[in-house]
Amino acid sequence: MNPNAMNTKGQPPFRADHVGSLLRPAELRQAFKDHAAKRIDDTVFAQIQDRCIRDVVKLQEEAGLQVVTDGEFRRGSYWGRFVERIDGFVIKPAVFKFRDDHGHEVEFTAPYAASKLTRRQPLALDEFSFLKSVTKVTPKITLPSPSTMHFYRCTDFADKAVYPTVEGFFADLGRIFREEIAELAKAGCRYIQLDEVAVALLCDPAIRKKVEDAGQKPDHLVDLYIDSLNDAVAGAPAGVAFGVHMCRGNFKGHYLAAGGYESVAERFFTRTKVNHFLLEYDTQRAGDFKPLRFVKDKGVVLGLVSSKTPALEKLDDLATRTREATSYIGLDHLAISPQCGFASTVAGNPVTEADERAKLSLVVKAAETIWR
Repeated sequence: MNPNAMNTKGQPPFRADHVGSLLRPAELRQAFKDHAAKRIDDTVFAQIQDRCIRDVVKLQEEAGLQVVTDGEFRRGSYWGRFVERIDGFVIKPAVFKFRDDHGHEVEFTAPYAASKLTRRQPLALDEFSFLKSVTKVTPKITLPSPSTMHFYRCTDFADKAVYPTVEGFFADLGRIFREEIAELAKAGCRYIQLDEVAVALLCDPAIRKKVEDAGQKPDHLVDLYIDSLNDAVAGAPAGVAFGVHMCRGNFKGHYLAAGGYESVAERFFTRTKVNHFLLEYDTQRAGDFKPLRFVKDKGVVLGLVSSKTPALEKLDDLATRTREATSYIGLDHLAISPQCGFASTVAGNPVTEADERAKLSLVVKAAETIWR
């Protein structure tokens, strides 16, 4: 079987995949600063983005990938543009902090619904249209999951006068997602990835305790977020593949949580109505492959290659770990990728473009070796 063949029937669409965001080149990082400071206008900013996207699409195609993204080059962060284009959101501090293996912590921000949420313009349609025009392979669009708009602020996610209940909040969000997905599908988008951080964080005992201390029930939140994902993709046209990336946080090499998927696996893998899951398995923080026993009639992309560090994994190790996963799920249901994006924000992870290129090429080579 072609390791890059598109297939959505119980398998990932591609044997070699990647999660979406890629390192912004220096020119683009500077352009973000210049645009924010009003030293360049919207037109010049878009021209720089267009040029950099063409280059990063070429990088992906040269690595051998048959699925590409625009690197999220039009976004300040993976969820930032989504929030900017929805009326009703403002930005406030998050209640969680990123950390690394040395105990260093970094604060970040989160969306807050200050008024009624409405979709005043397309959220990613322009990203897809340009990406489609500059590649001959499959363009993939990433969207933040609905839970992104809720979890980072915990109980204080919206003005209570606007959204007195969480159900009303998610009902409006679901409508926004369905509108966006319908327009993407109409434009020809056939692969949409939803980035789900909250459910992965709720695998971490420390975060579960923090949530409980705030007066919420972690398992209830898991069910709420599964329902919100299902609501977001409800009614999508046939032929659109949906993947959910379960992420433990990715910011300048830091992460938000640790812990295997076992505590959420049965509910999440059996109830979430998508085609496949992109799972982080690059470190021991991810736990073992046993939770994969709950994945039935869906695919799993094993995130075995780290986007957080420059060290290049060994091909034999990737093949060995993939074989280990087949103790719980068939090889035909698996694929391989980096565990997360290389730059969930403009700043990027502590790796170089050469590291990124090498890791993407390694993913393709591993796929060709494992599924030859």
